[in-house]
Amino acid sequence: MKVALFFGSFNPIHVGHLIIANTVAESTDYQQVWFVVSPHNPFKKSNTLLHEHDRLEMVRAAIADNPKLNATDIEFRLPRPSYTIDTLTHLQEKHPQHQFRLIIGEDNLNNFYRWKNFARILEYYGLLVYPRHGSPESELLAHPNVQLVNAPLVDISATFIRETIRQHRSIKYLVHDDVEVLIRGKKHYQ
Repeated sequence: MKVALFFGSFNPIHVGHLIIANTVAESTDYQQVWFVVSPHNPFKKSNTLLHEHDRLEMVRAAIADNPKLNATDIEFRLPRPSYTIDTLTHLQEKHPQHQFRLIIGEDNLNNFYRWKNFARILEYYGLLVYPRHGSPESELLAHPNVQLVNAPLVDISATFIRETIRQHRSIKYLVHDDVEVLIRGKKHYQ
């Protein structure tokens, strides 16, 4: 089976993430999209993250009604910080029957060379790239293992959502209803 991997902090998961994942599942030949919840992104400060199990719970709540979407906590059991190539290698060893491809935003292409073993990721896995507003043109789009996904431009950020929560304003339509219930019920980000 072809599986697209959507790595992220998902702090919190929002409708932008869901639109991208569903678009990949519906408009490419990848039958499933797995959300890989990262306990610690090497490019982000970890003290801004909600606990990994709370973020995983929100992802699972957001995708529960879509059989093409799945969530994995695989990185919770790997050395930290988490590097994408290590997770990809581990997943491929654990699931040799699957063909994996990485989903990333177009805004990450010009810095992709900074990722650990980026050339190996390109060669063995490849990229599904979703458009991001204002992203500079990247020569990587011409790479044979890089596919641009025709997805809507969605400019919603988890930072904006967290700030909206701290200001005691509504996050309706920014996150799945079940995610909002979890955030309000557990007083996340307040």
